[in-house]
Amino acid sequence: MAIEFKLPDVGEGVAEGEVVQWLVGAGDAVEEHQSVVEVMTDKATVEIPSPATGVITALHAEAGDVVEVGGVLFTLETADAPAVAGAASSTETAAQAAGGTGSGAVLTPTPPPKPVGAKALATPSARRVARELDIELSEVAGTGRNGVIRRCDVEAAHGAGGASTVGAHASTMDVPTGAGGETRVPFRGVRRKISEAMVRSRDSAVHFTVVEEVDVTELVALRERAKAVGAEQGVKVTYMPFIMKAVAKALERFPQLNGRLDEQAGEIVRCHYVNLGIATDTDTGLLVPVIEGVERKGVLALAGELAQLAQSARTGRISPERLKGSTFSITNAGNIGGIHATPIINHPDIAILGVHRIMKRPGVVEGPEGDRIEVRQYMNFSTSVDHRLADGADGVRFLVALKELLECPGLLAL
Repeated sequence: MAIEFKLPDVGEGVAEGEVVQWLVGAGDAVEEHQSVVEVMTDKATVEIPSPATGVITALHAEAGDVVEVGGVLFTLETADAPAVAGAASSTETAAQAAGGTGSGAVLTPTPPPKPVGAKALATPSARRVARELDIELSEVAGTGRNGVIRRCDVEAAHGAGGASTVGAHASTMDVPTGAGGETRVPFRGVRRKISEAMVRSRDSAVHFTVVEEVDVTELVALRERAKAVGAEQGVKVTYMPFIMKAVAKALERFPQLNGRLDEQAGEIVRCHYVNLGIATDTDTGLLVPVIEGVERKGVLALAGELAQLAQSARTGRISPERLKGSTFSITNAGNIGGIHATPIINHPDIAILGVHRIMKRPGVVEGPEGDRIEVRQYMNFSTSVDHRLADGADGVRFLVALKELLECPGLLAL
């Protein structure tokens, strides 16, 4: 029996997914629950399994193609009819693994009616344009499959049709080729999602950035002692857990930076807990896994969880649930280099902290017998704040509080 496997609903409001790579080919035999294709949505990258044992007879999309929810991904030939029940069950499992609801199962050609008040199904570009043009998606008629709202639908509703042809003209331009040739890399997958996130942040948040120099000499000494303690428990202690703990304590004093903007409700959400998004450099691009309840955890616990989460992100085995829910984010390029950078806010957070490399140089130290010159260790920190949601003074005060905690790290124990 032939089963047309359709892209399930992998999350509220997700209307499409991009095929990152096929893990099997047409004609391959697969087992039930064997991973068949890697699909990226706005929320995460997930591997979708086969609903039953059989043979893949056709692939209906290529790597880089965008498939709408309900669109056919592949055709599977099974030995008998009972596998049909397994198909629907496995589709729901794949959707749930991606943090979704499992609706829009394989053998349901017509999706259930959208409940009153449900979030409109729309592509990411359509949502961005709707925000820019101040258009309610609920008032736009979608022309995509299953009523999905496309960018052209939003532009048509605004009376700006024809703008979507720009990309077509751009793709036909002649590009000069040098003597050494060139390499073209498909603009898709994680890189394209990162691009969309950066553009969304730039176009929505009004960035204000402040930089502070911190004398971390005492922190460096404390971390050296903590490394030995951590090694006894099999935990690698870096500077980041100390910084995370300091951020959590500083946010207790300045909660106006700890939260997000709920655009749909038109509300600023200030959180009474600290969930830190930690920007992580991976082979496929930048991911921001989230560590929850930082204010309740000690430095060693944070160090162990941070190492596990970073490893999961770099191996591509992180669950979608660990990539959302941040109330504040930290980006750290200090181990690579650079003394200063302007971090881009992780939408929809209110603020983000940039951590930069440690520099050893002479510094003035105050003492009971007067000032003296010593070799000290310094680190720059930069905070970007969405000036729509918090004042620049809030960002400065937060950074000053962070400086006090890191220059005297014993205060973290209070």
